Amino acid sequence: MSFTLARFVLLHSRVCSEAATTTKNNGGLISTLKKRKFTSTAIPRAQNKTSEELLVVVGGGAAGVYGAIRAKTLAPNLNVVVIEKGKPLSKVKISGGGRCNVTNGHCVDNKMLAENYPRGHKELRGAFFNVHGPVDTMSWFSEHGVRLKIEDDGRVFPVSNSSSTIIDCLMSESTHLGVSLQTGKAVITASPTAGGKFLLGIEKRTFSSPEYVEADYLLIASGNSKQGYSLASQLGHSIVDPVPSLFTFKIEDPRLADLSGITFPKVKATLKIENARRNIPQLTQVGPVLVTHWGFSGPAILRLSAWGACVLSSSGYKGTLIVDFTPDVHIEDLKSILTQHKNRFAKQKLSNSYPSEFGLVKRFWIYILGRQGLLGDTLWASISKNSLISLAHMLKHCNFYVTGKSQYKDEFVTAGGVPLSEISMNMMESKIQSHLFFAGEVLNVDGITGGFNFQNAWSGGYIAGTSIGKRAVGA
Repeated sequence: MSFTLARFVLLHSRVCSEAATTTKNNGGLISTLKKRKFTSTAIPRAQNKTSEELLVVVGGGAAGVYGAIRAKTLAPNLNVVVIEKGKPLSKVKISGGGRCNVTNGHCVDNKMLAENYPRGHKELRGAFFNVHGPVDTMSWFSEHGVRLKIEDDGRVFPVSNSSSTIIDCLMSESTHLGVSLQTGKAVITASPTAGGKFLLGIEKRTFSSPEYVEADYLLIASGNSKQGYSLASQLGHSIVDPVPSLFTFKIEDPRLADLSGITFPKVKATLKIENARRNIPQLTQVGPVLVTHWGFSGPAILRLSAWGACVLSSSGYKGTLIVDFTPDVHIEDLKSILTQHKNRFAKQKLSNSYPSEFGLVKRFWIYILGRQGLLGDTLWASISKNSLISLAHMLKHCNFYVTGKSQYKDEFVTAGGVPLSEISMNMMESKIQSHLFFAGEVLNVDGITGGFNFQNAWSGGYIAGTSIGKRAVGA
């Protein structure tokens, strides 16, 4: 579909007049899941209000494309145009290290699922995931030819281990349904018209002046782009200041650089932030941690960054990280193990002999010794009882000063956006402006790592697309 259709308003004089008057696990498990299908039942054409109505979707990401597909499925005669400034589904392409973490297959209970969203966990406890949850997402992709697998930690990936499989599926379905995808363009202005439509100013890369279009429905699914926040503001919405979420920690300790690449399968990490106005229970996380040349990364750290995003932002991304490297061993048992090791290996050097029960690598053990001021050449027989106690406490309460954040690869998630209090969650429609819908990260919703951010996009896009599609056919 081209912008030369009669639906598009190209006369600048009219624009000025309008503006002046209005401002399976490995392929097997998925097929056995109980499926609530991504309904494709055709609405009888006799019920259609008009074949001339237009939906403009701002943003060609997961939420936008999924929402466009759903709306076009329910309303085949609805003109659907997705406008994307860059490359469509670009975040899908890089997610999960290029594998695309589609959703999470372990959280099937809606209340448990909602707890994985630092912003939005209260609002998402309702019907949001009942309408379209992880099982529905997996069923939809499975029914459209994508074989999926659920990994041990719950993350769901295509069996191909390639995000291109997901992209190809979405693009193929869009083409099949007749969704128009227009790239290299951006919607820069939006205002309601006297007739209940939206007058949109669309800017092309190759033209200095924008063209204008009237849309019957508008779905803003622009991710964390400033474009979406601007359009929402123009249409009367407030914006919660966006701040980064899901990032790694920079640590003030040059000795950590020598430990880069070391992975701890399970630690207990607690983030303490000075002058924090409220207590956040989730600022203690248990899980894997990776040492990098700048500090710490890994699932436990990313979860901490997500839950602490707002307070970390207000503190200048500074705080204290307290790490328990032996979370399954009680402090008294730790002391006992160290004492027994001293008695058994009295004539060996500290650097060459240490308890295997701790599951530590030699480089890190030497680092811990250095933090305690102990030399590696010292014999175990020479270690005092107080030194053993100090070592035990260091392993259970090792402090690191966080000096800032680092972006997690190219996957950037933002906390903030349009407040959920301004959205009707059962339809994803604005409470301020009729026929205006939102989905995805443009809203003040963000999830921890593990497929939760994409699930928010699929669910929101589906609900918005359903609302638009039903309204377009008069249902």
